[in-house]
Amino acid sequence: MFQAVHTDEDIDEVVKIAHPIWIEHYTPIIGIEQVEYMLENLHSKENIKEDIVEKGYLYFLIKTEQTIGYIGLQISEDKLFLSKIYIASGARGQGVGRLAMDYIKSLAKQHKLKKISLTVNKNNTDSITAYQKIGFAKTADVCADIGGGFVMDDYLMELEF
Repeated sequence: MFQAVHTDEDIDEVVKIAHPIWIEHYTPIIGIEQVEYMLENLHSKENIKEDIVEKGYLYFLIKTEQTIGYIGLQISEDKLFLSKIYIASGARGQGVGRLAMDYIKSLAKQHKLKKISLTVNKNNTDSITAYQKIGFAKTADVCADIGGGFVMDDYLMELEF
């Protein structure tokens, strides 16, 4: 179900699944202009390749019969930072998110880490609720200028286990 992203073709698949997920899920939250900006500047093939090659991120495609989502994360000395977890709308509500979080927790445990952190848009109430059900707690407000006149106004959330 979770396939590590290594090749250019894998990265192309991440980019391909990102577009419909972002357009559908984030347009009501942050508007189409910011969605398009973020897809072009944070979820492009070049950016994902840079994340993997230069920043040490790990990406995984989430697959059943087809690709239904993706994960991006970074492992450091003291925690796993969950940068991206996105699931296509047709696959939501079927336990895929919970399976993905179990997989992410297993990666953290393999690296002897006891904390997972993530950022989530303050207006992404469905995702915030889902994270809280898993055990994540809000720990800080984070507002980051991402260029183009846009900011990411997020909560930092952490799960300790």
